[in-house]
Amino acid sequence: MAIDMNIQEMLVIGDSNLLVHQVQGEWTTKNSKILPYLHHIQELRKRFTKTKFQHFPKVLNEFADAMATLSSMIQHPDKNFNYSIPVKIHDQPAYCAHVEEEADEKPWFHDIKDYLAKGEYPELANPTQKRIFRRLSNNFFHSGGILYRRTPYLGLLR
Repeated sequence: MAIDMNIQEMLVIGDSNLLVHQVQGEWTTKNSKILPYLHHIQELRKRFTKTKFQHFPKVLNEFADAMATLSSMIQHPDKNFNYSIPVKIHDQPAYCAHVEEEADEKPWFHDIKDYLAKGEYPELANPTQKRIFRRLSNNFFHSGGILYRRTPYLGLLR
């Protein structure tokens, strides 16, 4: 697409530090399956006057994913038109949820764990809270004194 748009300078951002260094020629690859891709990228680089590859840690993928989604939603009748999207990075979070410490010093999952282990509701639970415990218990699994959270792809989180 960049070639079709006659882009001359390109910044490529990747979340794999290994691949970024391999493409830049700083590191070699031992994986023979990657070599054809690296050669293809080197051929594509010749079509641009300037290419730069930059590593973006996976931790910052949320930002990259949001930018990719945003850029895919922007359409302009002039195919050569480039939108400038100003981005401000703040030193502090814009929203912060404050969680107060439990008065009984038990963890938040204590009642769920007890319900799964003993089948008993907390002492002062009303009918609505009992229904919530039954519903929440479907998301957890208790085994050997440890509470696991079920995940959609059948993995278990401790």
